[in-house]
Amino acid sequence: MDIALRKQQILAAVIESYIATGEPVGSKALEHTEGFNVSSATIRNELADLTNRGLLLQPHTSAGRVPSELGYRYYVDNLMEKKPVGENVRQYIENRLQSSSDAPEHILKTASAIVSELTNTASVATTPWGEDVRVHQIKFVQTGRYTSMVVLITSSGMVKSRLFRCDFDITPPMLNVFDRALNERLAGEPLSTVNQPFIQTFAASFGELSLLMPDMLVAVMEVCREAAQVNAYLCGGTKLLYNTDMDFISSRNAFEYLSDNSNRSKLLQNAPEGTHIYIGRENAPMELKQSSLITTGYEIGNQPAGAVALIAPLRFNYALAVSILEYTAKITGELIDEIISTGH
Repeated sequence: MDIALRKQQILAAVIESYIATGEPVGSKALEHTEGFNVSSATIRNELADLTNRGLLLQPHTSAGRVPSELGYRYYVDNLMEKKPVGENVRQYIENRLQSSSDAPEHILKTASAIVSELTNTASVATTPWGEDVRVHQIKFVQTGRYTSMVVLITSSGMVKSRLFRCDFDITPPMLNVFDRALNERLAGEPLSTVNQPFIQTFAASFGELSLLMPDMLVAVMEVCREAAQVNAYLCGGTKLLYNTDMDFISSRNAFEYLSDNSNRSKLLQNAPEGTHIYIGRENAPMELKQSSLITTGYEIGNQPAGAVALIAPLRFNYALAVSILEYTAKITGELIDEIISTGH
């Protein structure tokens, strides 16, 4: 859409004023805007044209204008200037994340909490995508005479475990054999391929020794399956219920949708690289048609890994939120990468 410079300035002024105050913006309020050396009548004409183009709405005949979904879309694509994160906020983000840097899961939960806190809305952070995650190491820890635990460490630094029981005495030499055999075969294997056919083929290669391995191999398969599932940690979901910029039905629908981990995972699992803003009806789930979704990815080892996102009302400080989201995602990826590079 081709819009003249003056109209762009007026549109930006209306949207930024509305985001700040929540009040419809009229021509008189814009007369005193810095750089507007035009009459109130000219501003009214420009507002009318922007309304005719579908970029602004006029709630009532005598009221000022508010942005439409199309207006917000044009603004974030063409007019918005990201607000840099201040030094104090950057330091706060870094300190909070570093204090949780004992495990990737803790870092991601903290990342979601930070974004929710700093933007006052709902936030989600996902674990790395399962199809790209591989087995890094398998460990066995004996827990009893007949019981042991398989511990999986993934290439993304995630740690999962599963107990299993055998009908015979488990000995340290036996666990050492299992440990060596499994790591030789599974190290570097994508989690998604460690399924029942894979395990059956693997067991067959051991001949009679495989009779001792079924419970252990089932536990390995199950722990790989669990690690391959994407978890999406939600913080601040209830903030949507109390946000006066959304009607109650819309906020309740969004809250209920986000309360389901599978919904959150599906929403973000195919998020494209970089930062993206989806406004209102651009969101695929019906429950988010009155919301804005902002997503950005984090990297591990310079490769796309997962996503951090927020869900907010349409009237929202997009410029500041994008900067907070991107900086949090950047530090999140760096800290997870550090855990992996130092051997978990």
